[in-house]
Amino acid sequence: MLSLALAGKPNAGKSTFYTASTLAEVDVANYPFTTIDANRGVTHARTRCPCLDRDERCGNCEDGIRYVAVELVDVAGLVPGAHEGRGLGNQFLDELTNADAIVNVVDASGGTNAEGEPVEVGSFDPVEEVDFIEEELEQWLAGIVHKNWESVVRKSRSPDFDMDDALSDLLTGVGASEYDIAAVLRDLDYSPNPQDWDDEDRVELGRAIRQRTKPIVLVANKVDIAPPENLKRLAETGKPVIAATADGELALRRAREAGIIDYHPGDDDFELVGDVSGAQEKGLERIRDLMGEHGGTGTQEAIDTAVYDVLDRITVYPVQNESKWTDGTGNVLPDAFLLPRGSTPRDLAYAVHSDIGDGYLHAVDAREKRRIAEDQELEEGDVIKIVSTAK
Repeated sequence: MLSLALAGKPNAGKSTFYTASTLAEVDVANYPFTTIDANRGVTHARTRCPCLDRDERCGNCEDGIRYVAVELVDVAGLVPGAHEGRGLGNQFLDELTNADAIVNVVDASGGTNAEGEPVEVGSFDPVEEVDFIEEELEQWLAGIVHKNWESVVRKSRSPDFDMDDALSDLLTGVGASEYDIAAVLRDLDYSPNPQDWDDEDRVELGRAIRQRTKPIVLVANKVDIAPPENLKRLAETGKPVIAATADGELALRRAREAGIIDYHPGDDDFELVGDVSGAQEKGLERIRDLMGEHGGTGTQEAIDTAVYDVLDRITVYPVQNESKWTDGTGNVLPDAFLLPRGSTPRDLAYAVHSDIGDGYLHAVDAREKRRIAEDQELEEGDVIKIVSTAK
């Protein structure tokens, strides 16, 4: 399963974002280090369900909206110096290794300082959060390289030494593949002799590995009280920035659970369908105003941006019956897989099960009812039957 990690300083709203996105109960409070042990839950990326192209809904979507499972990890907040062990930084960074992308929740209101302590709204520059979070992640990776560099130096004394292989052995544990290492080294100016590398070389390697294997989406949280100039400055960082109110999304999810509103996560509005008090209605209307201004609460958009834009995934639906779009027991479109763009039918077969991949014979486009080439690139929303010797 694709994995996203929530990063950010303490008290920026990470735990509220996590709760709103997963509806899992965690501690949420207005003080630093609310989260001590990592919370792991399931959130969902939102996309259009292929059943909209048929006469009936599949039963596995919400009115044609398909939600595809993604792991979401919320861990202890970072403070400056986390890579050296300050705060609960080492605990956070260790939990980060399996993340495919990072959702950096920033207090756009400027109402908490670098340590996560409450200050006057607007008195802290949220861009500083962006910079130090990246710096901590990159220094952490550089530290891993530095700590294990002697092993690379020893390997370099062998006549068949290969830098790519040595660094792959070193960094696969933090989510870097051999392909990632090769791509990073192509863009770096470095000595082929590891003994010539200095600390700056290792920091540069850590920075390049982070950028390639841990891309970041910025969530400008607390947009309801954020000064407009803060949002503008965050947008100028050049990273994907999503204006969000995690508090607002959590309120909507709770209201939906209680049957008060009709709402699908990611919608830009909701419908009031239950009885509410005057105070509740006033609160919901404030959220509606924010949604109208920003196109929603931002939490679902942040997940979708990380999955579909930054990680460039597509949603593909394997079926056994290409006419009815069902599995072996008659369920319509029961499964959805998030695959890297450029994936082929064989890649889908292996995603379903290694035995299916090993026994791959051919694939059928269920929309067109025709066999497709093994090297054909799949597209968002494809419905595919895999024919395999494996059952």
